[in-house]
Amino acid sequence: MSAKKVDINSLDYIFSQMVETMDSSKNDIFIISEQNRQSLLQMQKELEIVHSKLAEVLIEGDILEEETRLSRKRLGDVSKHFNTFSEEQIREAYEQANDLQIKLSINRTEERQLRERRADLERRLTELNESILHADQLATQANVVMNYLTSDLKNVGQALENAKLKQEYSLRIIEAQEEERKKLSREIHDGPAQMMANVLVRSDLIERTYREKGVDQALIEISSLKVMVRSALSEVRRIIYDLRPMALDDLGLVPTLKKYLMTIEDYNVGCKIHFQSIGDQRRIITNYEVAIFRLIQESVTNATKHGQSKNIAVKVEWCTQIVTITIKDDGVGFDPNLVRESSFGLLGMQERVDLLKGEMIVESSPGNGTTMMFKIPLKEEKE
Repeated sequence: MSAKKVDINSLDYIFSQMVETMDSSKNDIFIISEQNRQSLLQMQKELEIVHSKLAEVLIEGDILEEETRLSRKRLGDVSKHFNTFSEEQIREAYEQANDLQIKLSINRTEERQLRERRADLERRLTELNESILHADQLATQANVVMNYLTSDLKNVGQALENAKLKQEYSLRIIEAQEEERKKLSREIHDGPAQMMANVLVRSDLIERTYREKGVDQALIEISSLKVMVRSALSEVRRIIYDLRPMALDDLGLVPTLKKYLMTIEDYNVGCKIHFQSIGDQRRIITNYEVAIFRLIQESVTNATKHGQSKNIAVKVEWCTQIVTITIKDDGVGFDPNLVRESSFGLLGMQERVDLLKGEMIVESSPGNGTTMMFKIPLKEEKE
């Protein structure tokens, strides 16, 4: 039986259907996740109101209980000295005691209902949080599959030339990208988004405070709200800076590096970072500035996080057609031959250097620190 040729059109159709189905599923997961988040915000607001009402009911109950106790005492006195009280006084004592008893019973019923509602809301909030987390995990997995389908399988012919290495490396890149996106999503959800949700709740409470307790108490709540908004703004700025330092576009590579390394030094107490820029520093094209910044960022992060370094020296040497970056630390070091193949960080830096047509040199050994050197051909920014 003769071998049949592969029907490329059929494969393309099947592939397109797979991608379309995965994309539709990913959108459905996103919609469900967003609906859950909206429900979560509404429940958090309702729970805040229930807490406030329950506090009021408890205070009212304490007052009613004390009044009921006094009315019972009064009724006991009337019963004991029956002949000394008028018929009107006796009827009034019985009616007051009965009325307070009814009010107290209603109060206790309302308290029980509020407690049950609070417990139900807290349980549903826990379930919603778990659903949102599960949806995020499914979305991450769907994105990994989508990226794999659209970036790797379409080039399957070329990938087969070096299948094992390229497949493993591509998957690790995709997983790292999706993990970073999930981390960013979680930071925004748990940070600024949560703070903004709290701002909405607090604004409603301010209105209620103004109506019930007056201007002074409302102003105190507004001051607290301003602190919360400032904190949210600071968190947003931090996230933006981690994504891409704005100073890189405005000031250039060297000033941004100085500011970044000072920040890293502040966050890592006991670690000293020494920075040098030698030669005629100048602006180069944006992609090169970003790439060089990321190379230094990754190297310094490795030195502080994995290398446990106390001293880090960062040197940038500007020549006519090349810039040489050296990052040297006194950390624990590692064996490059053992780590290189399993370290996504080193593979990622090598990939970035290759794209710049540069050279990366790693010198390290256990107990003797690490030296990272990058030689990048320069392309100056056009005026």
